[in-house]
Amino acid sequence: MASSDKSAGPMPPGDGSVPPGKAMTVGQSIVDKGAQMMQSLKPIQRMKLHACTFASYSHDMNRQIEAHHFITRLNQDFLQSAVYDSDDSSGRLIGVEYIISDRLFEALPSEEQKLWHSHAHEIQSGLWVNPRMPEMMQKSELGELAKTYGKFWCTWQVDRGDRLPLGAPALMVSPQAEKMGKAKPELVHKRDQKYKISLLMI
Repeated sequence: MASSDKSAGPMPPGDGSVPPGKAMTVGQSIVDKGAQMMQSLKPIQRMKLHACTFASYSHDMNRQIEAHHFITRLNQDFLQSAVYDSDDSSGRLIGVEYIISDRLFEALPSEEQKLWHSHAHEIQSGLWVNPRMPEMMQKSELGELAKTYGKFWCTWQVDRGDRLPLGAPALMVSPQAEKMGKAKPELVHKRDQKYKISLLMI
């Protein structure tokens, strides 16, 4: 993964803010408001589902992050998601994940399949949740997603303190049942407290 497993490079000068930069001007805020009113932003409007789960760096399974996926469904076999470090208004875009059905995955060359991970364990174990959605609404959707595979590239390693997206993208994998790939209980507890849910298996 090129430099994805190396320490962050020199940080830019500033006051330590993340990302570094001056506060927006009134003029910039007006432009943003006007654009929001006049432009369609259709790709963004197609994001219909928020999922919260966890991911590990494939080059360092001890490093895990909470990941918030804002998902667009293009058809029955293909979904795409913008991945943020939180669902707050200040959430930072840290990567992208493509999600395909088992049917599409099986048709991929074996070398390409190595870049994809199964969602079966994280969904069946309850690690993947759709915050604030009633359980009955989630049930059939999660059943289908459990049969999918994802390719998740992390472009901003905020967990190591990067104030900017630095280095090459890192390939991520989902939590697995094996010891090295298990989700860290402290991360799960923090997430579950926020959304008032309980994951008894952790």
